[in-house]
Amino acid sequence: MERSDRAPLLDWEEAPSAEKPGGDPPEDRLSSPSNTRSVASGFGWSSGQGGLCSPPITDQALRPDEEGCLSDSDAREVSLEDNMVKWEEKDQIVSVFVVTFNTRTGNMLEWCLPKDMDLEGVEFKAIASGSHRVSTDFIYFRKGSYFGLACFANMAVESTVERGARMKSVGILSPSYTLLYRYMSFLEHQVRLQLQTPGHYSPLEAFYEDKRAVLPPGGDGIVTACPANAWGAVINHSMHPEMKITHPAGCMSQFIRFFGEQIMVLWKLALLRRRILIFSPPPVGVVCYRVYCCCCLANISIPGIGVAVPEFRPFFYVNVADINALENELSYVACTTEKIFEEKKDLYDVYVDNQNVKTYREGLKPLLRLSAADKDKYHKLTEQRQVLLYSQEETGDCVSSEEDLFILFFLEQNNRIFQTLSEVANSTEPTLTQETVRAMGLDPHGDRLFLLHLLEIYGYDTLLVSEQLCCS
Repeated sequence: MERSDRAPLLDWEEAPSAEKPGGDPPEDRLSSPSNTRSVASGFGWSSGQGGLCSPPITDQALRPDEEGCLSDSDAREVSLEDNMVKWEEKDQIVSVFVVTFNTRTGNMLEWCLPKDMDLEGVEFKAIASGSHRVSTDFIYFRKGSYFGLACFANMAVESTVERGARMKSVGILSPSYTLLYRYMSFLEHQVRLQLQTPGHYSPLEAFYEDKRAVLPPGGDGIVTACPANAWGAVINHSMHPEMKITHPAGCMSQFIRFFGEQIMVLWKLALLRRRILIFSPPPVGVVCYRVYCCCCLANISIPGIGVAVPEFRPFFYVNVADINALENELSYVACTTEKIFEEKKDLYDVYVDNQNVKTYREGLKPLLRLSAADKDKYHKLTEQRQVLLYSQEETGDCVSSEEDLFILFFLEQNNRIFQTLSEVANSTEPTLTQETVRAMGLDPHGDRLFLLHLLEIYGYDTLLVSEQLCCS
């Protein structure tokens, strides 16, 4: 019995061993949706850098070592990558727990480690409202300063006490959402084990002892996710670490197909740091991917840009217990299965129900209309996707991925806008004209309001807008 207890854990532990410090990643990682990785995959909020997704780190993004270490750019990059790989191997799990549905009391925390961990409310995050309608699901969520991943399963049983169904969820908490994907298969296995043999916690105990993080002595419960001397200077405030998740068939392509041209509307709203709430009935996992994709729309890699704007925070799944927390947020993107949120209009700026993007803010309603430039950009994005897919089919290209294409497309668009704004602001005539607006890839007429919002939020107070543009 002891041997069978440990077997799933040992099988799981072998999975990351293919990643060797200093070794080159296999070329098929980008082609495999379940194994996509990047050098920047380890960052989370507590690194001080923000939210989601970053493109590959380049030489230009790195600072020379001030103490006279290697000046060769390749050596610097390898050294930083080595540091990241070594850091990623560190254990970052702060809690493991089991949540169950009780027919008398509802969702309840059944078991957890450590015993003194504050997990109040996690029972409503790990089993989402409406989960009884699905057999399996997974949920990303935020709990205080930590992020969580829980795997849910629903099994039919011949029990009148349980009313014919046993529902449980096994989850973990970590300071960074970017590494949670590593434990997905383990959690899926453990929730099946909990359904079949309730109270069988020894694999979870061994997992926690092996992977638990060490909290700093400050007592604030926050784990430093990445050494500041290794990566603190690399990523800009508005650049987000890539959330390497096991996305089914590629969440980016699903995101594009699901929203179509509406992704251009979401792009503008994300860049304006609006509060975006996505509603969908269970399963929750695919909607958590949409939260991730929305955050990827707002990447900016130009140093200094976006430092003063609200951080675009991913909350992932939220429920009514999160209302107080959301009331204090200036900018976020989250998803929910609870329709009551639609009535809480003070909690969000934008409400997304299926492909329907709507707002009750009069000043934002014009932004829901696609401009000519939006349609042109979406056409270019779909063309680039088709070229990539053709290349993958004809040449067997396993290096490029739709995820990279998607992230870089919007990153380049955002950089283009702010590079142009900075150049005009620093010129002898700091005035935006129709020509400069077109140079940003925007429509001088259809995007005028978006541009005015952008200037206000990002603090371009010295820029003037030509009368021709303003009155068009």
